[in-house]
Amino acid sequence: MEFNQNEEPNLKKPIIIAAMQDMGNVGNIVINFINDSLRTKAFRTSKTTYPTYVIDKGGYIDLPDESWEYRYTDDLIVFGGGKGQPQSTSELNELCQDVIDVAKKYSAKFIYTLGGFHTNRIFNNEPKTYITTTSIELTKQMEMLSVDTTPQKSIITGFNGLILGFAKKNGIQGIGMYGELNEPEIPQYRAAISIIKTLEKLTYMKFGDTSQLEANFQETEKGFRN
Repeated sequence: MEFNQNEEPNLKKPIIIAAMQDMGNVGNIVINFINDSLRTKAFRTSKTTYPTYVIDKGGYIDLPDESWEYRYTDDLIVFGGGKGQPQSTSELNELCQDVIDVAKKYSAKFIYTLGGFHTNRIFNNEPKTYITTTSIELTKQMEMLSVDTTPQKSIITGFNGLILGFAKKNGIQGIGMYGELNEPEIPQYRAAISIIKTLEKLTYMKFGDTSQLEANFQETEKGFRN
C-alpha cells in the first residue's frame, strides 16, 4: 500500500467512521453520504501498490483506480468508500493498521465501522441495524440504549469486520453496525438509512437528510422488480 498525507488537520480526539464497499454497497453508500452531507475535506490517501485486475474497455485495457481517502470535519474522521477493497490479506491488514495508526495519531476515542447483514428474515423494507462491539462491557452499554445486537455467532470478513479486531488489539473501542439486506447484489439504500439513523443515535451527531437515499431505493426497487 502507498499512503500520502496531503494536509495536517487540527483534530482533537475525533471519532472515526471507517467502512469500505461490501455486499449491497452499504458501506460505500453510507461513507459517501456522510462525506457529501458534511462536506468533509480529504487529508490522506491510501492506494494499492499493484492492481489485482484490469478493466477491458472493449479492445483495450485500463487500470483500476483503487484508492481510498481519509476525510475530516469537526471532531470526525471518515475513511473508505470508493470502489472495492484490497484483494490480498497483506494489503488489507496494512490498510487496517494504517487506520489504527491514524486513530492513535489524533487520539481518536472511538471507531465505528458498518456494512451489510445478509438475512433471510422478511423485513418488508424496514431493515434493522445490528451491532457488535469490541467488548462485552460495551455491548451491555449498547443494550441499555435499546440497540439490536447481532443475533448469532458468525465470522465477519473483509475490512468492515477486520478493523474491529485491529481496534480491539490496540485498545481502541469500536462498534460495527450491519444493516439487514435480502438481496446483496443490488445497492441497499434502506439498510444504509437504517445505519445512518443508528449512527446518529449513538454519536449524537446529525448526518443530514436521507430523502435522496430513499428516492434511490425506490428507483432501484422499481428497476429490480421489473
